[in-house]
Amino acid sequence: MFAFNSDITATPCEPGVSRKVLTYSDELMMCEIHFEKGAQGNTHSHKHLQITYIAKGVFEFTIGDETKIVREGDSVYMPSGVSHGVVCLEEGILVDVFNPKRDEFIH
Repeated sequence: MFAFNSDITATPCEPGVSRKVLTYSDELMMCEIHFEKGAQGNTHSHKHLQITYIAKGVFEFTIGDETKIVREGDSVYMPSGVSHGVVCLEEGILVDVFNPKRDEFIH
């Protein structure tokens, strides 16, 4: 299956954050998340495994009780059930991959 970014509409999430669901199956989902500088992905947890690639910008990620600054080209892994959140320090884009898919993102 092909997914063309130009055909996908972004959905607002939190202030300064929008999400595009790029492609998915029952087992896997890829999303592109755009952040304005200063925007946050509030701390949360979920049953899904999550891997995030920093496509653009600088972010402060907190996973569990560990906080690190990550930049373009870095990646992050969030295990199932572990609290995590992010603050955008420079306008940026994250690419999130989930297993299984996040049904709430498509319904």
